[in-house]
Formats: sequence, structure tokens, C-alpha cells
Amino acid sequence: MKLEKLIEDALIKAIRILPEDVEKAIRKAEKSESSEFGRIALKAIVDNIDIAREKNIPLCQDTGMFWCLAEIGRDARVNLKKLEASIIKGAKSAALNGYYRKSVVEDPIYDRKNTETNLPPIISYCLTEGDNITLSFLLKGFGSENCSSVRMLNPTAGEEGVINAVVDMMKAAGGKPCPPCFIGLGIGGTMDRAAFLSKKAFFRKGRESELEKKIKDRLNTLNIGPGGLGGENTVLSVQMLTEPTHIAGLPVAMTVNCWADRKAQVVILGGYDE
Repeated sequence: MKLEKLIEDALIKAIRILPEDVEKAIRKAEKSESSEFGRIALKAIVDNIDIAREKNIPLCQDTGMFWCLAEIGRDARVNLKKLEASIIKGAKSAALNGYYRKSVVEDPIYDRKNTETNLPPIISYCLTEGDNITLSFLLKGFGSENCSSVRMLNPTAGEEGVINAVVDMMKAAGGKPCPPCFIGLGIGGTMDRAAFLSKKAFFRKGRESELEKKIKDRLNTLNIGPGGLGGENTVLSVQMLTEPTHIAGLPVAMTVNCWADRKAQVVILGGYDE
């Protein structure tokens, strides 16, 4: 099967069916939520998940903007021009055949004319070990994206400063990003690098770290709750990536995903040079 078709199929599935771990976390939250209104909100979300799967339709009217991380193995055979063309073609076909809402404008300030294709995707490239290529996609709705933020902390802020910064950002977000939310954190690097890491963090593998758990627990004391209606399930996951940074700074970036934490991955074994 051609790469663009693999991408198209993965992106159409992603707007209709949540990743297994995401759906499991939402269903668990519905059973554990103590707030009456929070339970009502979660019941509506679970019903929405079931209807989208049954009817084969998007989970949300904001089908998002394509964000793609292309991780290219240093030993992979790759034709970057062809790889990029396939990503764009696959995304365009998914938007058309998957009934994506037309959500991208050309000029962000003035006429804001719709591209009518949901293009261009946001593509970031980075090198990894091995000879495979992994394409990781977020379908980034902007109810949650508008609540994402970066804080440039003093280098002495330490763990508590990081936690407080994330709590302050989530307080400012409140119920706007359609909680319960999934949080990606990027810490270190420069301002722009931290923001990049906060999106890459959604694909981090491995067990929850102690700091991730501390942050999640603090966020769940805010009583924002499902749908912003109160309760302890404000955030269902916190995933974090860190990198070295300058001695004079401590960048902290937070990307917020709503309950519809839509993701997709396509792995190309051995590279791509067709």
C-alpha cells in the first residue's frame, strides 16, 4: 500500500476512534468521578465515543489541524521531497474523504481566507537512531490549543516552580479546553524547543514519572472537572519530555489536548525513497 494511503487511513481512523489508552482512561474516569455534574459530562463523552465508532463519524466538529513529527533514522533510506509530498497528499485525502471540517486559513491576520483543504500540515523533522521512519500525528483542535502556553521561569524555580507554573496555566484554561484534558509538557531547551517537546511528549513511551504524577495530582485538585462543571477528573494524563537548557533559564511549555486526544502513527520500515 502506498504511503499516502497509509497516512490517509490512519488520519481518518484518528478522528473517529480514540487510542485505546485514552478511551480506557475516560471510561475509568466516568466510573470514579464523584461530582454529579462531572459524571453527566463524562457520560455524554462516553456516549459520543460510542456513537462516533458506531456511525463512523468524527468525534468532534473541530477535526483539528495536522501536526506531524517525522522521526527519521540516521541509517534510513530517505527521499525527503517524496516523503513530504506523501505526508501532504495523505493529509489532504484524509481531510476530503474523512469529512474533516475546513479549519485552516492562509493569512493569520488579515483576510483569513480558508485553504479549503486543511493544508498545510505542520511538519517537524528530527533524526533518530536506526533505519526506520516514524510519522506521528496530532489532530490539534484549537479549543485546547488556544489554552496551551509557555512560561520562562527563573533557573532557581526548581520542581515546585515548574508545578506551580503548570497549575497557573491550567487555572487560566479552566473549562475552555473541554476537560478532562491530556497534557503534554516540554521542559528545557529554548522557548520554541520547549513548545515542540510539549507536543512530542504525547508520544512518549514508558511509565509515569514521579513529577508527572505530582503535576497530575495537583491539577486534579483544581475542581475544574469534566466539562468545567467541577470534579476531580480535570486531567487524565501528564506526559513530559526534558532537554538541557541554558544556565540562566528554565523554559516550561504546556500543550493541552481536550478529552478527544486524537493521535496517529505510521512506521515505515527501512526508510522511504520511492
